[in-house]
Amino acid sequence: MRWFFGGNAVGPDASVYRRAERNIMGRPMSLKRERFMRLFHSSVRLFGSASLVLLLVLASGPTLAGGVVGDHVKDLEGNLGNYEKEIGWLIGQVDGIVADYAKGGTQAAKSDRLIEIWEEVDFHAAIETNYIPIYASIWQGLFGVKTAIDEAAPLERVADEQAKLEQAFWQALGAVKMAALHQKTQAATASDSAGGPETPIEVLLEVERRLDRVVAKYAERLSDEATSIVYETYQTRFEGVEGELIERDAELVSSLEIDFNVTLPEAIKKGGTVEEVRRVVEAMQAKLEKARGLLAESKKPRKSVF
Repeated sequence: MRWFFGGNAVGPDASVYRRAERNIMGRPMSLKRERFMRLFHSSVRLFGSASLVLLLVLASGPTLAGGVVGDHVKDLEGNLGNYEKEIGWLIGQVDGIVADYAKGGTQAAKSDRLIEIWEEVDFHAAIETNYIPIYASIWQGLFGVKTAIDEAAPLERVADEQAKLEQAFWQALGAVKMAALHQKTQAATASDSAGGPETPIEVLLEVERRLDRVVAKYAERLSDEATSIVYETYQTRFEGVEGELIERDAELVSSLEIDFNVTLPEAIKKGGTVEEVRRVVEAMQAKLEKARGLLAESKKPRKSVF
């Protein structure tokens, strides 16, 4: 069975059709390169050998930043209706997976489908490119349901994880609606923002945003990539403003250096919960906020003593 939302096929047998349709029409596809191998085996199992050809084609799709991003993210307001329909479809699909679990247990549920349906929707890219904290919460919710199913947990626990996931979906839609409003009002200046941060305060703000992405990648179970972002951010961003910060609070700089090079990488390596990694990141962001305050204070003109 296949359903159509806004001209797009969705449903349990729709992924091959949808990816092929997008490829034929030359539209960017939502499946990311970085998860190609992870999804390969489950795709072949679900769709047969034809999926191998399609996945190989997908691997050549255009990418931006963290993965494949469609043109729809340039017009969020115009795509809000489609995003809302996709969320409705996602919730329905999760309902079906949980219902299969209630009837036939772990094998019947095929929990890998949770990841596959999320990769299928355009909304995936819309939230990833606009609000990373909730994007991480969605991944956390997906794996919460998946882990409960894989561990043959009581149905009550599965339902509890499902409720958290649905809440994250709707929160994400709210965030994208706010981003759409911002995109509309800031369209005139958006094209001038490609040059990257220039002032030390802007650099620190970017560092905070990159730390949000660390949590997101950890929530996606991409620990190596999360760690790479930590080290790259330290080397290419934070080190560039260390000198100016040391003059104002050397102890704060030393503490952040330890966080970047020891505390956060060790938290990721330990393989704890997403919340544990998020707590480390939030503590670092608090220190970065303090650092921004110190820099802002230093820019204020001093009053004359005469």
